[in-house]
Amino acid sequence: MRLFILKFIIMSNQDKKDFAKYLTKFLSEYLPHERNLSPNTIAAYRDAFVQFIDFMKIVKNKSVQNIGLSDLNKEVIVVFLNWIISNRKCSVATSNYRLAAFLSFTRYIQYIDIGRLKQWHELLSLRPKKEAGRTLNYLTVDGIKLLLEQPDTATISGRRHLAILSLLYDTGARVQELADLTISSLRIASQPYTVRIVGKGRKSRIVPLMEEQVYILKAYIRDYNLENIDDAVTPLFFNNWREKLSRAGISYILLTYASQARTINDKLIPKILSCHSIRHSKAMHLLQAGVNLVYIRDILGHTSIQTTDIYARADGKAKREALQKAYIDVSPNNGICAHWETDNNLRGWLKSL
Repeated sequence: MRLFILKFIIMSNQDKKDFAKYLTKFLSEYLPHERNLSPNTIAAYRDAFVQFIDFMKIVKNKSVQNIGLSDLNKEVIVVFLNWIISNRKCSVATSNYRLAAFLSFTRYIQYIDIGRLKQWHELLSLRPKKEAGRTLNYLTVDGIKLLLEQPDTATISGRRHLAILSLLYDTGARVQELADLTISSLRIASQPYTVRIVGKGRKSRIVPLMEEQVYILKAYIRDYNLENIDDAVTPLFFNNWREKLSRAGISYILLTYASQARTINDKLIPKILSCHSIRHSKAMHLLQAGVNLVYIRDILGHTSIQTTDIYARADGKAKREALQKAYIDVSPNNGICAHWETDNNLRGWLKSL
């Protein structure tokens, strides 16, 4: 009996050590080197496990030192995903992102710890939760114009903020993609003007720049003496410490001017606005201008046109115009006109009612 208890303790301690060891290797070796995933994706996976550790401490009363691979089972993960929705007020999308991190770790560990193959297969059977249909949040063309009119271009900081917001809109870039831009990403010395954007999966795309946008960028570059810099690591937009702007920093700039624009016309600026709303706005405006979905897909960096197709489905204006063009009047009137169409004495007709 004592031998059994001693063996159980040794196995339990090894289980805890294995969790820490393999999670460290997963995040520091497997994801960056074998999968070649971007730092942003690795950070998102790391956050999933940080949140899981918090869950285990709060709900299961287990400190990080006592968490083992045996705790990564289907039942626990299901409770964890429901907990972050109900207690942490996370969205279903966030829950699905967290699940993706655990599924990736499971696919990695199943070839190492084959003694728990049944546990890993059960975990891999989990599927993402179905998300409720979301309405795209975007600004009209007038809304974008109002927003971009807010920075004071008489000041250096105002010209910098205009360069950030206008490039965010004109390229349709994700906020992290904009933050990751470097000086060498721009090709604005001569036409055709372009910017190289590195998106999800480290995939690059070339996005054309309009002359008006280039004019704004060149003014910003002159203000900050960036003309002679062509360094692949020098960020295009940086903070006071010459470090690249964070997503939070860019969002703060956007929300500051959005709040300012609402005081002028609150109907043009939605109450809930994010940097992704600007990306949605660009896509919708391109679609409404008649740009082919394939080109919009390439500009936004979508891997599939099905992703881009959400803009076509959401475009109420395009649907209305298509219906108006195809409309056939089938309502029965038998050539009979209403009284108000034939009565020249409208006043008399009204009194007779």
